[in-house]
Amino acid sequence: MMRRAFIALSFAAVLTAAPAFAADAPPPVTAQDHVLGRADAPVTVIEYASFTCSHCADFHNTVLPAFKAKYIDTGKVRLVHRNLPTAPANVAAAAAAVALCAAPERYFDVATVFMRDQANLQTTGPQPWFAAGIAASGKTREQIETCLEGPTIRAALDAQIEGARAAGVTGTPSFFVNGTAVADHSLDALSAAIDPLLRR
Repeated sequence: MMRRAFIALSFAAVLTAAPAFAADAPPPVTAQDHVLGRADAPVTVIEYASFTCSHCADFHNTVLPAFKAKYIDTGKVRLVHRNLPTAPANVAAAAAAVALCAAPERYFDVATVFMRDQANLQTTGPQPWFAAGIAASGKTREQIETCLEGPTIRAALDAQIEGARAAGVTGTPSFFVNGTAVADHSLDALSAAIDPLLRR
């Protein structure tokens, strides 16, 4: 069942898993987005990421904790996470779908597990990785499988991918700070883009 869902979510286009420059602003934040932080935060950071991208895992595992403490927990920034599957695209897309199928308040719990355990994929294969993500989802495996087989999640994921392409994103992770692209995902680079906006 899960394997069929994974195959159904594969993508013909495979994107590069490296930071990329983008020319245009991404689509505006909507109720369908998954947001970490206060809705009225003065700065919005949009991240396009892939659960199979090592650079994305590096951000989530080593940069995000300090970024969250400095900006999100203090109400200065809201972080919007959007999916842009990279190679192997079928695995990344299926992981994104599992996160999107999770209970809304558990989306970032699933994202954390997938990023934390990403390095294990080459040694254990995808099944334990997906099992850990599903365990963090707040739903049963059966509920996740039913969700994966429906058209809603595929449409939501396609919309995120098309939004990334429209904004000129060609790799992950890609960040936008109040609509302006920031190529470097280090805390220093993001701070350099955010701090002047907080002083206005």
